[in-house]
Amino acid sequence: MPERDAARHLGADTTDRELVFTRTFDAPRALVFKMWTDPRHVAQWWGPQGFSTTVHEMDVRPGGIWRLTMRGPDGRDYRNKIVFLEVTEPARLVYRHAPEPGTEPVTFEVTVTFAERHGKTELTMRMLFPSAAARDHVVKTYGAVEGANQTLGRLEAYLAAFAAGAGAAADPATPELFMERVLDAPRNLVFDAWSTPQHLAHWWGPKGFTLPSCTVEFHAGGAFRFVFRGPDGTDYPFVGKYLEVARPERIVFKGVIHNTPGQEVLTTVTFEEHRGKTTLRVHQTYSFESDATRGAREGWTQTLDRLAEYLAGA
Repeated sequence: MPERDAARHLGADTTDRELVFTRTFDAPRALVFKMWTDPRHVAQWWGPQGFSTTVHEMDVRPGGIWRLTMRGPDGRDYRNKIVFLEVTEPARLVYRHAPEPGTEPVTFEVTVTFAERHGKTELTMRMLFPSAAARDHVVKTYGAVEGANQTLGRLEAYLAAFAAGAGAAADPATPELFMERVLDAPRNLVFDAWSTPQHLAHWWGPKGFTLPSCTVEFHAGGAFRFVFRGPDGTDYPFVGKYLEVARPERIVFKGVIHNTPGQEVLTTVTFEEHRGKTTLRVHQTYSFESDATRGAREGWTQTLDRLAEYLAGA
């Protein structure tokens, strides 16, 4: 009999080898369940603050495999292999973390339940380890408690951004991106970095790109025009207008990628200060999927890396 079934059958007390997390989300249960099981969404929020996630495969059914790689702020990769044991939509998931070759042999089982609470969702995540020592090792070595809390916090922020995404919530097929970065700088300074061509020229665009042309009318209704120049000399115009500028909390702008005819991009950037640092969140929705949108995550990762470097020297 599998360990988890034996424990249930015997009524064993497993609290000494468990970690349990509960959070209530202001979203319906079906949507929260979808965010946890759709790889397009999972990649946007999974992992602690500062981490990015690549989902290689995600087969959500009993026996299905879920492989992903989490990249930490220091550039270190953490490969994960997960096997689904139970899938009951939209109420319950059970899956086992199984070590990949060359990774630390830590195995544990996760049960996630989704309970409807008057239009909101109470989510409980229970992590069951083979022993108390294994649980304590993961807590001490990998910061599992803080990491899980930050991951659920990112899901909460993603759900809020998704709901405010100008139609994205009504159309889950809308291509979109959500990124989060903690910057070691006060909010006013980070916000200012987005406000003038003099600042933007130092960091806007992926690694190897320059900004030879930048015109900004930084107020609601104001126009902008950027021309990014790639390492091969190709220019990429991006023009549009600001829909909202609320200093120093929020910027919303909409633009058109001229190299992809008809490609509209709606971007919301929020700035949250905590103990002298700033949590910056970028949410984008696209009118359709294209080469430009498929490369957006890598482009934004490099762009925010450049922003962090620029702020460090400010």
